Amino acid sequence: MTKGQAMTQRFGFTVSQTDGKARTGHISTPRGDIRTPAFMPVGTAATVKAMLPESVRATGADILLGNTYHLMLRPTAERIDRLGGLHKFMNWQRPILTDSGGFQVMSLAALRKLTEDGVTFKSHIDGAQHHLSPERSMEIQRLLGSDIVMCFDECPALPADRARIAESMRLSMRWAARSRIAFGDRPGHALFGIQQGGLEQDMREESAKALIDIGFDGYAVGGLAVGEGQAAMFGCLDYATDMLPTDKPRYLMGVGKPDDIVGAVERGIDMMDCVLPSRSGRTGQAFTRHGVVNIKNARHMDDPRPLDAACSCPACSNYSRAYLHHIFRAQEILSSMLLTWHNLHYYQELMAGLRAAIAVQKLPEFVANFHARRAEGDIEPL
Repeated sequence: MTKGQAMTQRFGFTVSQTDGKARTGHISTPRGDIRTPAFMPVGTAATVKAMLPESVRATGADILLGNTYHLMLRPTAERIDRLGGLHKFMNWQRPILTDSGGFQVMSLAALRKLTEDGVTFKSHIDGAQHHLSPERSMEIQRLLGSDIVMCFDECPALPADRARIAESMRLSMRWAARSRIAFGDRPGHALFGIQQGGLEQDMREESAKALIDIGFDGYAVGGLAVGEGQAAMFGCLDYATDMLPTDKPRYLMGVGKPDDIVGAVERGIDMMDCVLPSRSGRTGQAFTRHGVVNIKNARHMDDPRPLDAACSCPACSNYSRAYLHHIFRAQEILSSMLLTWHNLHYYQELMAGLRAAIAVQKLPEFVANFHARRAEGDIEPL
């Protein structure tokens, strides 16, 4: 399917089974179904670092995330549009979700000016000045051709006082309404609203009601994983997901570690994304059923075992810890490739396990086994 072809199939979401608050099902799009709960690898600059698109797909990923802020700066959304859209540009023909750019812009605290209209900021690349508003964010994401578009929002870092959180949340709701209008009617594409409100339950409820009144194809829980800690995040999710429609997908933005993902799914989250598996792969960290393995540690120098004996990824099937330790220490490019592939494979296996457990209503047993294996730790060779 080319960017210019009409998309006759509409976006849809089906829940096939529940287990407590957790649910499994699929999101339907013209570019293919997304099995839920889903983890989205992050392709910040139109690439999942150290991975070919077909390798990402081989791990089990149904959808990727692209970054509006980075792509608008380089190579620009207009250039990507002229070249046929983001799917063609990066050779990924399955669904793509693009974030709005709001989080990245808000992180440039010293380089931005916030007004009711939007945000004026200086590029971290060359210092050039840019303006990003709800309307411009929708335009950029349309030019990219993403299947799931995120409304433009403001996200304060935590901790923050109630007044700051309230001001930010209400601005985000006004921007959400403008995003909805600017997005328009685009069959085959979806627009998600983003719930804000920090850790304040009443503000989360106010935000959810505002978003539902506007009407979106899906709803994200935003403003978490920004410094509040896992216990506080889970405490918020205990009530935040209940405020959102049951017949629409729920997306927790920027999460996370494997135990974050498991806890989020238990609380009713359907979609997640994080740079952690690819970033950790480049820094010598591998996620396994028994926790994190730091392959740079000297104890792996003579270890003939795979990273994870139960894993079927190329790193575990074909290479020893000793070899992976060697190529990491030697700063070989292959180290980033193999460790990233392993981490993404592990994350997708975790999602598949969660989906299978929910489907037969045995999620508590799956979660108990998940935590028990991690508690054992990475067992030393005899």
